[in-house]
Amino acid sequence: MKAIERQLEEFGVVPVVVLEDVKDALPLADALVKGGLPCAEVTFRTEAAGDSIRQMMERYPDMLVGAGTVLTTDQADRAIDAGAKFIVSPGFDPEIVDYCLKGDIPVFPGCVTPSEVAQAVKRGLRVVKFFPAEQFGGVSTIKALAAPYTTVRFMPTGGVNAKNLKDYLECGKVVCCGGSWMVKGSLIKEGRFDKVLEMTKEAAGLVKEIRG
Repeated sequence: MKAIERQLEEFGVVPVVVLEDVKDALPLADALVKGGLPCAEVTFRTEAAGDSIRQMMERYPDMLVGAGTVLTTDQADRAIDAGAKFIVSPGFDPEIVDYCLKGDIPVFPGCVTPSEVAQAVKRGLRVVKFFPAEQFGGVSTIKALAAPYTTVRFMPTGGVNAKNLKDYLECGKVVCCGGSWMVKGSLIKEGRFDKVLEMTKEAAGLVKEIRG
């Protein structure tokens, strides 16, 4: 978990990807790696997720690829079997969290309330997802939650973009942000991976500018 957390903090931004077709997995991975963000959270919202993760990991074994929107332990199994290095769930599901911890699988469950953060702390988790970030108060809520739960840091996702990224990354309780603005579904469907590359470079540059 510590190694994954260090990588996430180094990247600053994790592209949150929805892939409808496996054929788009490798061009997307190429763009992310060349753009300076060799990482991705591939959401299990589509049937293409598992095979997409597998192809990305086969081409780039050192790339940090995780599975997002994991709603069942079966999906967690499929993701890890495909090569995913971590699991992300939109909410705090005790069954999924406990299953992953038992299997020594890095997991980042969604937490937006003190009760959910408390459950994460009880299980020894140090980093949780904060989703949907903007809708639940953004940085101010993260700071409020972190006040009593001093050992926890957050991965805000949902409404994060190039315009508000600085607000989040300047908060010491934020490890990294999940974002989809550089990997928009429309760009992927249209095969505009040159634009994805361009926006990925901009995102990576923005992180460097903010965090040094």
